[in-house]
Amino acid sequence: MTAEKPFVVAISSRALFDLDESHRIFETEGVDAYARYQIAREEDILSPGIAFNLVHKLLRLNQLSEYGQPVEVILLSRNSGDTGLRIFNSIERHGLDIVSAAFTNGENPYAYIESFGADLFLSAHAEDVVAALRAGYAAATILPSVSQSAYPDQLRVAFDGDAVLFTDEAERIYQEQGLDAFSDSEARAAGSPLPGGPFKSVLAAFHQIQSSFPADENPIRTALVTARSAPAHKRVILTLREWGIRIDEALFLGGKDKGPFLKAFGADIFFDDQTRHCESASGHVTTGHVPHGVTND
Repeated sequence: MTAEKPFVVAISSRALFDLDESHRIFETEGVDAYARYQIAREEDILSPGIAFNLVHKLLRLNQLSEYGQPVEVILLSRNSGDTGLRIFNSIERHGLDIVSAAFTNGENPYAYIESFGADLFLSAHAEDVVAALRAGYAAATILPSVSQSAYPDQLRVAFDGDAVLFTDEAERIYQEQGLDAFSDSEARAAGSPLPGGPFKSVLAAFHQIQSSFPADENPIRTALVTARSAPAHKRVILTLREWGIRIDEALFLGGKDKGPFLKAFGADIFFDDQTRHCESASGHVTTGHVPHGVTND
């Protein structure tokens, strides 16, 4: 992302709208029945999906900014052009400023991430997300979750640390050698910044957008929500300082369930690599699973 380039978020139709009934027909009756179902209901507007509030708040940043368009949202969908017409009709009726899309008729759409210049890919298709991550893009699977909007005038985004904002090098030591080895390694390396993970660029993009707004009336608030505890927190704080990236809140939970803390923060979305943390989070906030790192090998 540069000063001239907006932060581009690519999202799948199943993450944006409630397509559960349509998907059930696809799964049980096949693609032809699905196509007939969607075409017959082209004027029936789809209800918001799990990531709808997130997209609405992202696009709202363009209305608030005095410096052009900081965010662009594009649609990447496995629908065909025919079945995708209902989706675009719904986008228009909901007043979402989404004008670009790729409908791939069943093919994995991640190949168009580079063409659109997308910085983040959100999808309900886990296999598409895995392919995007392997190709070097920030991506997450939107899970069935509670979708809240506790702060209607502010976008709140929360991130896990290891294997999300940072690489999994520290997590790998913990998984393979245990807590004591992890603690010893982090104490020795406290002064050495952690390498960036797949979502470092996403946090950096939000930081850049935040920098164009007054600090006391900022429409974005970010949080690090990690299972780490003291003294392993030190390396994380020094890493963010070295990167020159702002994060508003940092929660070091020492292994506690993340869900209640994310609810208290009011996250519009939370990104984590570990299934158990995603399960805890999804009962409270919209959750994106990042299938990256040692726990997903």
